[in-house]
Amino acid sequence: MTAPLLDVRGLVKHFPIAGSRAVVQAVNGISFTLSPGETLGLVGESGSGKTTVGRSIVGLASLSGGTILFDGKDLAATRRRAPASLRGQIQIVFQEPADALDPRMRIGPIIEEPLLALGIRPEERGARVREALDLVGLPTQVARFYAAELSAGQQQRVGIARSMITRPQLLVLDEPTSALDPTARADIIELLIRLQKQLGTAYLFISHDLSTVRFISHRVAVMYLGMIVEQGDTASVFAQPRHPYSVGLLSSVLLPNPHLRAIGGVSLAGEIPSPINLPSGCFLASRCPFAIAPCRVRIPPANDLGGGHLVHCIRHEDVAREARTADTFDQFQAEAERILSVGAPLAA
Repeated sequence: MTAPLLDVRGLVKHFPIAGSRAVVQAVNGISFTLSPGETLGLVGESGSGKTTVGRSIVGLASLSGGTILFDGKDLAATRRRAPASLRGQIQIVFQEPADALDPRMRIGPIIEEPLLALGIRPEERGARVREALDLVGLPTQVARFYAAELSAGQQQRVGIARSMITRPQLLVLDEPTSALDPTARADIIELLIRLQKQLGTAYLFISHDLSTVRFISHRVAVMYLGMIVEQGDTASVFAQPRHPYSVGLLSSVLLPNPHLRAIGGVSLAGEIPSPINLPSGCFLASRCPFAIAPCRVRIPPANDLGGGHLVHCIRHEDVAREARTADTFDQFQAEAERILSVGAPLAA
């Protein structure tokens, strides 16, 4: 088996609250791997900790605990020395393309900027900018424009060009399509798929848009209150989710075809616990119709269902029996592909 490019082990990130001893427990001991050329979709509601995970990986947030290994190197240790071999190998594309681009700079210098830290010669930087623009399907003259002169879809292409100009091995995509209209969203997804096939870049795709995640991802990890509650290959998780939260999340997916629904049959009631004062045991227990007394005592360990499908639920077999699967995964996939091809919304 190929060694993982990214190996996250027990990642913890807590944010202190000013004037208090309390902390916001944003990420609570998650672990996952990502292989070269693979896409892992990281999904969950807003506030689940997805973006914090991505920012921790690229070094925009320090760790409270755990280890992040990239190509066998401990990122927390290597970033102190910033070795040339690691610079530029991990890049990020942000959610809001307009906010991610300096309005005072022209597009050419924006795309070129990551090369300055790598010590690339000026004559080579110009060639790399032209190469990056061509890679994302933008004409060379765009280098003379300002961000305000471009559409949101073009701005996001610039953001992708800037991230790809260092030829990274790993790209963290933080909700890269949520700010785009349906047509631009479909174009960006198709671009990312093409670039991965062409360059072999690994993606950590962070999103709450489950239909897009299903379309682009090889594997999926589902987050709830800073924990990964289920992970596995995309077909397994979408066709037969085994955690109540995964079922509840998938049941929210709506498609224009009223006869197609991914999953149903599980209702999660009540309020989401505060990340400042998390309960003991399973964080979902107060909302879960399957919860029993042991669920409230300790966090369930990972159950290996085979094929890399892991679920943190002691009643996962009951969940599988009661969750209603109205249509097969293949039907759901075919409908999403049809929607993508015509530029219709991927998810409600």
